[in-house]
Amino acid sequence: MIYDYTKSVLEKVSFDPDLFMKELKKAIKKLLPYEVEHLRNWLVYYTNINPQLKPCLVLVTED
Repeated sequence: MIYDYTKSVLEKVSFDPDLFMKELKKAIKKLLPYEVEHLRNWLVYYTNINPQLKPCLVLVTED
């Protein structure tokens, strides 16, 4: 449920890459590890549609 809410928030703020990055950082802190993995997969798809957000992928690919 939190995962779906997170995606919804990220979609709503996707007009501003800085705000998107801020919300993504908050989401990563709150989500469970398997939810972060799902979010990573969704982000790959979503950033293909919105290339201006590609720099945000760095947050979910760090190990």
